[in-house]
Amino acid sequence: MDEERALYIVRAGEAGAIERVLRDYSDKHRATFKFESTDEDKRKKLCEGIFKVLVKDIPTTCQVSCLEVLRILSRDKKVLVPVTTKENMQILLRLAKLNESDDSLEKVSEFPVIVESLKCLCNIVFNSQMAQQLSLELNLAAKLCNLLRKCKDRKFINDIKCFDLRLLFLLSLLHTDIRSQLRYELQGLPLLTQILESAFSIKWTDEYESAIDHNGPPLSPQETDCAIEALKALFNVTVDSWKVHKESDSHQFRVMAAVLRHCLLIVGPTEDKTEELHSNAVNLLSNVPVSCLDVLICPLTHEETAQEATTLDELPSDKTAEKETVLKNNTMVYNGMNMEAIHVLLNFMEKRIDKGSSYREGLTPVLSLLTECSRAHRNIRKFLKDQVLPPLRDVTNRPEVGSTVRNKLVRLMTHVDLGVKQIAAEFLFVLCKERVDSLLKYTGYGNAAGLLAARGLLAGGRGDNWYSEDEDTDTEEYKNAKPNINLITGHLEEPMPNPIDEMTEEQKEYEAMKLVNMLDKLSRYCIPIHFLLGFKNVLFLCLSH
Repeated sequence: MDEERALYIVRAGEAGAIERVLRDYSDKHRATFKFESTDEDKRKKLCEGIFKVLVKDIPTTCQVSCLEVLRILSRDKKVLVPVTTKENMQILLRLAKLNESDDSLEKVSEFPVIVESLKCLCNIVFNSQMAQQLSLELNLAAKLCNLLRKCKDRKFINDIKCFDLRLLFLLSLLHTDIRSQLRYELQGLPLLTQILESAFSIKWTDEYESAIDHNGPPLSPQETDCAIEALKALFNVTVDSWKVHKESDSHQFRVMAAVLRHCLLIVGPTEDKTEELHSNAVNLLSNVPVSCLDVLICPLTHEETAQEATTLDELPSDKTAEKETVLKNNTMVYNGMNMEAIHVLLNFMEKRIDKGSSYREGLTPVLSLLTECSRAHRNIRKFLKDQVLPPLRDVTNRPEVGSTVRNKLVRLMTHVDLGVKQIAAEFLFVLCKERVDSLLKYTGYGNAAGLLAARGLLAGGRGDNWYSEDEDTDTEEYKNAKPNINLITGHLEEPMPNPIDEMTEEQKEYEAMKLVNMLDKLSRYCIPIHFLLGFKNVLFLCLSH
């Protein structure tokens, strides 16, 4: 009934009446996402009628009402089939200011029309394969980049930037060809990075360092949404960067990584928005070549170095392990380097673990990022080792029991999801410089068996990557407890009585011969003879004592 009345007015009424009836329809169906199939034909005709109105010279307010209804109707895929034509797409491009190459955005009264047109295009491109093909034909990606250049430094048109970026994200998601076009032909990487710089109001203090105001206000909701859309679009543009990275691109990737470092150190208007912002930053950092991730940490300034020295002097002399990591003026410092961004990533990882669900989507990206950073950058690995695997003192509990980051990661090593447990084990293995004995000290053999079996290291040794030599970090408490630590469980156990001590010599001989017979049977099933002989020698050695 609503469609009938609206269609009648759209076909025969004047602009004022059309605006009123469409505004009523929009208010009533603003939250409608499922439509009755019985009114499908009427909705199709209403879409066609709205396009005919939009080509006329009508007031801006009437254009907005038409576009609002069109946006609602475009949620229905079936309605879009007959109305998605090249002519209708061009109408929306014109209203969104995507056709004019040199037209500036000076008329504020037109901004609502531009925003609603972009919203309509987002729905139509997402729901219609025909519209996706027409987007390629009309070179929509280039037009969107041109519009972004017009408004990248203008604060008061964030809504235009936001939906322009969302449409760019959709196009690059649906068409791999557009990703390549954005990356190389349209220079999308520096353009989108500049959009992020503008959203964060970054002030550079050095080539890859920005000023951070820890006491500054949070991002506004509009700036946060704009930044999130830019991060998502950048992810698509750089999704294959680790494969095709050229040395000439290093500077641009380092600039982007520096912007992402700034992103990790600021907050959004709410905790949920901050987490969403940081999550997209983590995803994008995973696309940055690992050699460019060194900009996530930076040397301290002269003033910060002096403050760190003062803080180190204030620590008691017996706290030697803690002296390397200090917190001064909200700055996490390690070995003369600012580790704030890495600390944020570590906290983000722990929050994702604590959620207890969606580990594959929510946790594995940040774990993979920290693993690769640790493998490639010594200072990052040493800082994370200090935070995640500090020197052992209390070994009375199993490694997987407790609430520390180490305990949580060890629990993940036996997770049911193969991908999750592999990356958790890999992260700890890298922090241990891929040394089996060091890993077992922190996790126990039982928790690490899966990783070691996959790498062929059950007998010990180390991985393929080279690391600097280990320094002795064992505490006196650990050294005293080490002889009584169960290597399988990784914790201190009371000495168990030896059952052989209570046997007579005849019983010992009987049990030994029984075991020898069992080993003889095993040898018939291709068990390596050198293994069996070694096992026999150990057995008789034990029995002789």
